[in-house]
Amino acid sequence: MTTEAATATGADGSDAGPGFLLITGLSGAGRSEAAHSLEDLGYFVVDNLPPALLPTMAELVSRPGGPTRIAIVVDARGGVFFGELSKALDELKQLRVDYRILFLEAADDDLVNRYEATRRRHPLAPADRVVEGIRKERLMMESLRGDADLIIDSTGLTPHGLRDRILDAFSDAPPEQGLQVSITSFGFKYGAPRDADLVLDVRFLPNPHWVDELRPLPGTDERVRDYVQGHEQYRAFMERLEALLEVVVPGYVAEGKSYLTCAIGCTGGRHRSVVVSEELGRYFADRGIPRTVAHRDLARN
Repeated sequence: MTTEAATATGADGSDAGPGFLLITGLSGAGRSEAAHSLEDLGYFVVDNLPPALLPTMAELVSRPGGPTRIAIVVDARGGVFFGELSKALDELKQLRVDYRILFLEAADDDLVNRYEATRRRHPLAPADRVVEGIRKERLMMESLRGDADLIIDSTGLTPHGLRDRILDAFSDAPPEQGLQVSITSFGFKYGAPRDADLVLDVRFLPNPHWVDELRPLPGTDERVRDYVQGHEQYRAFMERLEALLEVVVPGYVAEGKSYLTCAIGCTGGRHRSVVVSEELGRYFADRGIPRTVAHRDLARN
């Protein structure tokens, strides 16, 4: 996935530049790492900005010589702060500022482990268990998550892995591309990705796992690919999937969606889902749509 460089408009109606991004999400999910990664990409990053100043920052990018891409870390944990943030976002809409929201989250177990590793207290659970603070924050952030343009699930990701996801999402693509696509294969036995817009279950396809000579090979191997693609079920499925995408993708673009995350799942995430994900990547590439393909569980046994 590559960058979404939005065009913001200042209060005077002038062009406010090609990048106004808000970074938010759950505490411990990687907001700081995302901010550092975006800074490396040339974004002017501001942390802990009072929400009331968001419109002022939007106007900053309209000034000659000012930064063309701004990323602001916003924290909606406090009740008063959340109300101010909602008001500021409404004002941005009234000013016709075309902003984008990046929301970071992770599974409860991962968040708990990260807090235990750093010996930090959760901001919403200074005296309670960390898991209770996470629960409170999820409820508080639910509406903001629903407004997000891109959700990244950092579950199981190292800081380096999260950095790669950020770089994939925000580097190189011009804004006129319209839609950035991320395709991830996964194994249902390890859980479905939380940040997927479309989840496809391909466990109905013949499984190479039950073929002795194919079992140890990854889905990227030509022999596994030929086995999966050689069945009638695969050809019928891909024909119908491509027909669906011919309807869905233009609809997403027309609605102004900037990012599309597709998750393809099989049992273990090593064979069938990998083959389909690679084919789906070629489908988007043939149509000139920026895309990245990742295989989350390919290295698992």
